This record gives sequence, structure tokens and C-alpha cells, in this order.
Amino acid sequence: MPAVLWFRRDLRLNDLPALSAAADVDGEVLACYVLDPRLQSGAGERRLQYLYDALRELRTGLGGRLLVTRGDPKVRIPALAKAIGASSVHVSGDHTPFGRRRDEQVHEALGEVELVATGSPYLVSPGRVSKGDGTPYKVFTPFFEAWRKHGWRPPAESGKDSARWIDPADVPGRADITEIPDAGVELELPAGEHAALSHWKRFCRNGLADYDGDRNRPDLDGTSRMSAHLKFGTIHPRTLAADLGRGKGPQAYLRELAFRDFYASVLHEWPKSGWWNWNSAFDGIEVDDGNDAEQAFEVWKAGRTGFPIVDAGMRQLAETGFMHNRVRMIVASFLVKDLHLPWQWGARWFLDQLVDGDMANNQHGWQWAAGCGTDAAPYFRVFNPTTQGSKFDPSGDWVRRWVPELSGVDDVHKLGDDRPDDYPQPMVDHAEERAVALRRYGALK
Repeated sequence: MPAVLWFRRDLRLNDLPALSAAADVDGEVLACYVLDPRLQSGAGERRLQYLYDALRELRTGLGGRLLVTRGDPKVRIPALAKAIGASSVHVSGDHTPFGRRRDEQVHEALGEVELVATGSPYLVSPGRVSKGDGTPYKVFTPFFEAWRKHGWRPPAESGKDSARWIDPADVPGRADITEIPDAGVELELPAGEHAALSHWKRFCRNGLADYDGDRNRPDLDGTSRMSAHLKFGTIHPRTLAADLGRGKGPQAYLRELAFRDFYASVLHEWPKSGWWNWNSAFDGIEVDDGNDAEQAFEVWKAGRTGFPIVDAGMRQLAETGFMHNRVRMIVASFLVKDLHLPWQWGARWFLDQLVDGDMANNQHGWQWAAGCGTDAAPYFRVFNPTTQGSKFDPSGDWVRRWVPELSGVDDVHKLGDDRPDDYPQPMVDHAEERAVALRRYGALK
């Protein structure tokens, strides 16, 4: 009997266990994607552009045999299964709160047609690694040790020739088939499986060995830039892990993949932590509000704070949909500890702007900076944007790239009388606001 392969966060053909499982049914396979208006409304234009570009490449890889439809999956997927007489619908497991609710609804709507989840977007799926008593880990280091001991499977052997594909033109009742849209924005880096594999091979040749030392430097090309590809599953982390050896660079990279799995596990175990403090003791923290707070937020978003490393990061984000991870920590600390604004404001803006916006990574990265998450930075750790800039962009060239007003300044991190007239004065006194933040955090005890 035929099977349906429902693509979601796995927009690839290689190393796709769900494809292998669908092909094992020993019938033809209908490849489909459902454009869910709920997800489209919650994603920024660049993330949508990546999605649409990756779908177009996937469709090309399938020789045009990708059916794209729009609507509620609990309506569209059962309709497609019924149209072709499918015995099963195959997916990669989704462990986000939204994805789990959606899949429960689809499972119920399918009735006797089986919904089969095989694999996930992670090296080790959430829920697989737990403490000896069965409870989930709350701290990364012991999770990392258990995660490594648990291990993961090698890349799955799958590809475009793994299944006999059903042509969408042969599906009865094709009125709900839609064209793949276009968000009308240009991405800094290309999307799709081919781009992901090519970029990863290039990074392995040129950047992986030095990753441990270079990854904190925004002025160096020291990161892999694979985050958007991992977000949409145009490459699986198993494919990456298979290329990692024992050197410092490869092992530092493996640790970052473990952090990705850890945050996914935390969100899986504590779904409310998507928008609420994981550590509820921080629910009572005093934050600024009102018109002044909203104006400060707008200044931060525009990259006009008067702190060069912060402004460079915010402008990079606005222009490209990407921000270096070290700079993400700096601008997040500035928002919550210098401006005293809720971390949720920054998290929401990041999700709107980032191509790689991922609920688990983004929300728990912000909570790390705010001190209210798992493995959070101690509340008394307040990033000094001046010293952070000097340490991680020592020449100032990276700041000058994104803040051209400072192109003629020798030391962009220690502006004095040489601060250009068209570049703003610091919007706050960092030392004073640090003291305010420590007082507010201390009041929680």
C-alpha cells in the first residue's frame, strides 16, 4: 500500500530515517509538505525565505514530485492519506510543544492510518538521556557525559532513489495543491541540502581544526554557520558528527551539538519554559516597563545604543538575519541587565529576525543570559560591552564593518573625544546599571 512522507524540519533526502521507513512499506510514497498558516505567521521573512528556497530545492531533487499544500495539518494530512489509500504517514519526530500538540491532533484525525515517527532533528532525541532515577538533567555537564555514553547511530542510508515516488499530478482531488511562495528577501547564504553539504565540507577543510580557539571571535571566520541548515533539517547533526575527530576543534564542535540536544530536552521536559522562566524564582524580578522601556527597546533594536559591540551585533542581525553567538550573549546581557527589560522581548525579536531562529536554542540562550534558565550565567555576571568588544574584536575591524560611523576611529571600543558626531552617546552608564541589576537580582533572595 502507498505511504505518505510528510516533511517538516527535515528538508533533505540524504540521512533521513523517515524516508527509509516510508520506503520499507513496499509501496509508492507521496512526498508532501503542509504550509501551516500558524507557523508562517510566527516566522520572520528571512526564515520563511529559507523554508521556501529549501522546499524548491527539495522539489527539484524529487524531480518535481513534492506535493505542497496549505492549511491545518490535521485536515490536510488525513485528506492526502485518504486520496492515495495510504496505510501509514511517516515523519521525523517533533519534540517542541507546538509540534507535539499538532502531531497528537493529526494522529487522532488519521484514525486507522498509522502515524509513524522515525528519528528526530537531534543526535539523541529528547527524553532518551536521563539520570539514573529516570528524571531529566537540569545541568549540562552531567547531561553531556551521559549523552556521549548513550551515543547515536551512524547516518542513515537514504536518498532520492530510496522510494518510488507518487507524482502529485496523479493524486485525486488536487484542488488544494499550492505553489511554493516567495518571501521576497535575499538570504546572506543559500538554503537547501546542497548548500548545507557544500558549506559543511568547506568548514571541515578550512575552519574545524581551529574552531575551539576561533569560535568566540566575530572578527574571524571561525564558526560553521550551519545553524540555519540544522534548524530546517537540510542536514542532520549525525552527518556532521560523523566527520568529527578527536582534536580540540572537532570536540568543541561536538559539545555545541550536545548543547543543542540539551536545550531541546529541556524544552521537551518543561514546555512552559518556552516563554516563562525555567527557574520560577526569577518570576519576581523587577523589570522596566512603560513608554521609556519601549523607547529603550527600539533603540536597542536599531543598533543605536552608543555601545559599539552591541550596535554592530544588532545591525548585523537586521541586515543579514544572523548574529555571531558571542555577540548574541553580549546584546542579550545588555538588554536584560543594562536596560532591565524582559528577556522575552529580546527573544521574540530574535525569532522575528534570525534565519536560524529555533525555539529551544533561542529561548534557553536568552534565559542563560538573564540568569533564569538551566545552567544559567550567575546573576552577578554582567557582560561589560566595552571589555567584551576589546577582547573578542581586538582590532575593531568587525565593529567598523557594521558601524561605518566609526570607520575613522582608531580604538572603537574606548571612544572618548574621538566619538563621531553622527554616532550616539551611550544610552546608559554601564557601571550604574550593573549596580541596579545586581540590586534587583539580590532582592530575589
